[in-house]
Amino acid sequence: MPTQTTDPRGPLATATRPALSGRGLVKRYGTQHALAGVDIDIQPGEAVAIVGPSGSGKTSLLHVLAGILPVDSGAVLLGGTRIDQLGETKRSELRRTEFGFVFQSGFLVAELTAEENAALPLLLGGRSRSDALSAAREWLGRLGLSGKEKRRPGELSGGEAQRVAIARALAHRPSVIFADEPTGALDSRTGRATMAALLAAAGESGAAVVLVTHDRDLAASVPRTVTIRDGRIDAGATA
Repeated sequence: MPTQTTDPRGPLATATRPALSGRGLVKRYGTQHALAGVDIDIQPGEAVAIVGPSGSGKTSLLHVLAGILPVDSGAVLLGGTRIDQLGETKRSELRRTEFGFVFQSGFLVAELTAEENAALPLLLGGRSRSDALSAAREWLGRLGLSGKEKRRPGELSGGEAQRVAIARALAHRPSVIFADEPTGALDSRTGRATMAALLAAAGESGAAVVLVTHDRDLAASVPRTVTIRDGRIDAGATA
């Protein structure tokens, strides 16, 4: 079981406990600090864009919060419970149940249909094929892909394929969705529409969204922006 941790902000913090937190996060590659003591809170249902120059640590921060990378020191808390101390098997389980992911390239399985791609987390979690596909179709419909459930990724436009990836991220109703440059491979118009679809769908499900992007215009569409420089949160640039 994850280790329960007292919230450092005091007893009143429980009423407004973040969905996801990082405390004093440090991540090093050799002698270089990717993260140099980062504190961050993501509230339930909140959308946050993490921005910064190349090499600033924004992708490392996303991967640490998602349990993909272990921290060298500090704590990652999901709903107030430590997850950084879990082994890889437990972290992998969390990524299937509590987290959803949308990446720049989508990472769809070319041989599977849209509905099969969207259903993958549910199938891996042990849901029956009929239930998993039913949930996948529901999210594909919400994302404007009704009638395209049987198409394979090669038969979809870039924006449509990325919406399938969004449906896959949402189908198991995660607490937090991590989006790493989700519109980086799309033209600006399609990218804006895809981001709007992601935020709307996440809002419907109640999931928080952690977005990493270098695109300031895209970040401006998200309610809160956090800027990271040299592995630290730039408090003066955080809105």
